[in-house]
Amino acid sequence: MSSASGRDALPKTTSPDAAARFASVGSPYFGIMLAFMAVVLILSNIGASKGVVLGPIVTDGGFFLFPLAYILGDVISEVYGFKVARKAIFTTFALSVFASLCYWVIILLPGFDDEFGVSKQAALEGALGPVPQIVLASLLAFLAGQTINSWILVKMKARSGEKSLWARIMGSSVAGEVVDTLIFCSFAASVIGITDFGTFVNYVVAGFVYKTLAEFILVPVTALVIRWMKRREPSYGAAA
Repeated sequence: MSSASGRDALPKTTSPDAAARFASVGSPYFGIMLAFMAVVLILSNIGASKGVVLGPIVTDGGFFLFPLAYILGDVISEVYGFKVARKAIFTTFALSVFASLCYWVIILLPGFDDEFGVSKQAALEGALGPVPQIVLASLLAFLAGQTINSWILVKMKARSGEKSLWARIMGSSVAGEVVDTLIFCSFAASVIGITDFGTFVNYVVAGFVYKTLAEFILVPVTALVIRWMKRREPSYGAAA
């Protein structure tokens, strides 16, 4: 007979049959995840301004980054609850809007008028110029999709307690990605050069399938991170 002990042992109150519990924001882990979430979103917004063709699939340059933001959202929602997740969503997008405003100022600043300066200015305008439109699309899409994702995950947790983690991660992800992909693609398609309906449908379907499958494939990793966080948050499960 053995018993779990030390920091790697879940609190006794977080048994599979326990009611839903959440941690308070009192450790450095939330701040680290929030910073990473913001960086991932800012970079994905820049990458999304480039259209990408992978065989028959039409997507954008931020496709490999964006699912990470949703995975972080799942971790924050599961460990800290809906109110904290909502705060993370709004904070992330405030930083993303700030980054977009900085790009706009950088483009407007007068540069060198030699050949190198002119080419550099054109490159900046081409790379960062479309980002405000992408940020608007991302703002509306992620705000709606991530809020729905977090709300459903927390509601499912209220019913199942600490059980069925995989089910609530996957179920909330599908709902969130449907809303996110439809809104984002509708705004972003023209920015990356998609003009015909067939290519737009390809863009929407490919985006939804990819992002959802990526989250599903990474569910074991997400679950491990969640369990790791729960073990190291002193307040998780502290209240009976």
